[in-house]
Amino acid sequence: MRFSTIDVEARGVDRRRMRMLLSAATGATLVLVGFCLSGLATAAEKKSPVRETSSPKNPFPDRSKAPSLDGGTDWLNTSRELSLRELRGKVVLLDFWTYCCINCMHVLPDLKYLEKKYAKQLVVIGVHSAKFKNEKETENIRQAILRYEIEHPVINDQNMVLWRKFGVRAWPTLVLIDPEGYYCGYVSGEGNRDVLDQAIARLVAYHRAKGTLDEKPLRFDLERHRTKPTLLKYPGKVLADPQSDRLFVADSNHNRIVVCTRGGKLLEVVGSGKIGAADGDFTEASFDHPQGMALVGTRLYVADTENHLIRVVDLEKKQVTTLAGTGRQARGRSRGGKLRQTALNSPWALAVIEKTLYIAMAGPHQIWSHRLGADTIQVFAGSGREDVRNGSPKEAAFAQPSGLTTDGHHLYVADSEGSAIRRISLDRPVRVATLAGPSDLPRGRSLFEFGDRDGVGKQARFQHPLGVCFVDGTIYVADTYNHKIKQLDPATGQVTTVLGASSAHAGRPALAEPGGLSHADGKLYIADTNHHRICVWDLKTRELTELTIAGLKPPE
Repeated sequence: MRFSTIDVEARGVDRRRMRMLLSAATGATLVLVGFCLSGLATAAEKKSPVRETSSPKNPFPDRSKAPSLDGGTDWLNTSRELSLRELRGKVVLLDFWTYCCINCMHVLPDLKYLEKKYAKQLVVIGVHSAKFKNEKETENIRQAILRYEIEHPVINDQNMVLWRKFGVRAWPTLVLIDPEGYYCGYVSGEGNRDVLDQAIARLVAYHRAKGTLDEKPLRFDLERHRTKPTLLKYPGKVLADPQSDRLFVADSNHNRIVVCTRGGKLLEVVGSGKIGAADGDFTEASFDHPQGMALVGTRLYVADTENHLIRVVDLEKKQVTTLAGTGRQARGRSRGGKLRQTALNSPWALAVIEKTLYIAMAGPHQIWSHRLGADTIQVFAGSGREDVRNGSPKEAAFAQPSGLTTDGHHLYVADSEGSAIRRISLDRPVRVATLAGPSDLPRGRSLFEFGDRDGVGKQARFQHPLGVCFVDGTIYVADTYNHKIKQLDPATGQVTTVLGASSAHAGRPALAEPGGLSHADGKLYIADTNHHRICVWDLKTRELTELTIAGLKPPE
């Protein structure tokens, strides 16, 4: 769970009167953390004045009118603005999110589950209240809607108006509103699907019996209906192998790995394109939004991010197998265990150093490791607290690590939510340090020290960097939300912008949220994520070109 440092005043919702709700409706106990408004009490504390009947009781008897949905700058995934008055008869669930947040990403499958289960009774509305400056832009939110495959309306709460109205303090927060427009309460954080499921079921039962439920399905004008197929779709990471002249592309939203020569000749497509976790040959295997990759001989290791798995692609046998994970997202903190018995949590990037596979585990804000050939996987560094703190592996804290690279002696980390570049020394004693960007600020302030500024060490600023690549004594950084490539001297901490919006070549569009970097033979390969392409930047001539992969087609 991630907290805002903004001191908000609740408008329309009195935060002093919010409390936990223990509802004894239908004889079961329902706990909604932070629920809800004035004077709610357990059945043991307060009996309903309603006479006992066979009809369901109102699970939220003490209610207050919900604030309006006015205040956003734009609506997306719908042809027009919506109001709570228009949505009378529907259970409404507001999802306060920001698209950088791994916890917000983890909530999306729960929302899809609820939207499918209550297709006729529930309307989910995303309220995008941005953390980063880049996330305030409507077009960037639109790209996030497409990338995350969101199918409900989204409000751009650019000025945090709805955030303040509803008294929100954390990403993600989900607010429940009943079919008569009354505020029922909220839950914060991920892992609340069952709680929300129970609450929605009780609201549906009560309002159906009362005659105040509208069960006519609504259809929305989704952003995806206005897009055309692309050869690559939001490629997240790229890996170049100079020895074999191959390039591996995590074609993330096509749920596959594309293998081609560095000149663009298509060699293999690994994965059917369907979302799944099936092992098998290249045409049968399936992935779920894969990201980082690492190559060892003829074995390509893949961070199968939304499956919460590590997969292995045998390039000789043309088979995909599963190395680690259970296929379910880990809940709570874990130190590791047996490969196939240990749940993982959004593995995002991989690196191999001397037969050890290192994993940027974005979900628990840690770096994990696996000795190749062993049967275990475990935490290598990071307390699990979301912050930017230096020190020993157990003391240090990361913030959604999303990129890894190495010089053979150190592991360098793109710590995206902390907008910092970290270094882990692999010699004993292992230590975690920050090369550039903020660190060790009190009360989690490091998470909100971001920007776009060249400089030395702590004076430099990034905005949600997702990729790093070590090349001949220099670290190149995909400064994702600044749409730039920067270089960092690990010896001095000097950060300099080398490629960005002002350096578009020959009329080509600028980079758009680049997420991954790799290097071979004097060329930097860039996963230009929101432009659905791989770019090649010649480090000598400074020429930027787009790689064309001949014969590549979108999945059927």
